[in-house]
Amino acid sequence: MKNNIRVERARARMSQQELAEKAGVIRQTIAAIEQRRFNPSTVLALKIASIFNLSVEQLFELEDTDWNK
Repeated sequence: MKNNIRVERARARMSQQELAEKAGVIRQTIAAIEQRRFNPSTVLALKIASIFNLSVEQLFELEDTDWNK
């Protein structure tokens, strides 16, 4: 699953640590999501989207390979 978290963090001038604290997770979780090694739970995706005042669809995008899992 693609995501725009790194771009949105840059726009907000927010570090991974700051985002993690706001979302209630550890920094490594944010890093793993940005590197597409981990897909967040629905709750975490909604929290992150809310932090940036975006919809989940604006922040995350399914890839063709996601349909084959």
